[in-house]
Amino acid sequence: MTSTTMPMLDTYPQSINLDRRRLAATIDALIACSEACTACADACLSEGMVAELTKCIRTNMDCADICATTARVLSRHTGYDANISRTLLDACAMACKSCGDECASHAEAHEHCRICAESCRACEQACRDLLASMS
Repeated sequence: MTSTTMPMLDTYPQSINLDRRRLAATIDALIACSEACTACADACLSEGMVAELTKCIRTNMDCADICATTARVLSRHTGYDANISRTLLDACAMACKSCGDECASHAEAHEHCRICAESCRACEQACRDLLASMS
């Protein structure tokens, strides 16, 4: 799959106060994680033991929303406020950790949870890496 994130950042006419490649990688990880969490929640709802997966579904949905919102905010640069980006990245890393932990607890029984946990771990790391570069 080809991402349009880097080409779009390359066309931005003003300076961006972040490393564009790291920013693009983070946005791509956020979008991938949001998609994985949405798909995992849907798959959990299709399992026969859906009641046992309630917490997993909830953390999937929360993580998907937080990742999608963070990706949208990081894609905007006019009137940039680093404090907002830092706060969102920190919240997103926490949501990814929580969701990754929850999905990992179901990974042996459900392949979709294993895949989602991996995506959450990668997104958490991307958020923490971008945060570290902002200091």
